[in-house]
Amino acid sequence: MKLYIKQRIFALGDKYDIYDGNGNVVFDVKSELFTIGAKLHLFDRQGREIYFIRRRITFLLAKYEIYQGNQLCATINQEFAFLRKKLNVQSSLGNFEVNGDILSMDYTITRNGQYFGSIHKKWLSWGDTYELDIPYEEYAGFFCALVIAIDNCMHNEND
Repeated sequence: MKLYIKQRIFALGDKYDIYDGNGNVVFDVKSELFTIGAKLHLFDRQGREIYFIRRRITFLLAKYEIYQGNQLCATINQEFAFLRKKLNVQSSLGNFEVNGDILSMDYTITRNGQYFGSIHKKWLSWGDTYELDIPYEEYAGFFCALVIAIDNCMHNEND
């Protein structure tokens, strides 16, 4: 299953639209304004919050959490890696490793050492734009929340 995540550039705060392969919006993401650390909400098409993403304040490497309702369902930890980007994800769906290239443009998602999916950041686009490829549609919301956390971690931390 492929999904396309596009950041709106002329918006107050971080906002993203998430499309399916036919160009239909399936999720949208809105950030909270005036907060310490990123706080973003992923909504379905009916406007119901599916996931809440928040950045934990740390001194060196980024740490994000994903909640479903009040339930913590994933912790994302940026790991130190020379010339590469690496994140460890501990979640209710299992533990994942996300490995990126030196430019933070392409990522591979593995679970138990096995390929699970990929994230590709588009070159030369208005706003951050990603293609997410995962095998299971039922995990779409969770992995979209993961991509939003990765975008904030790798591309917004220094803003």
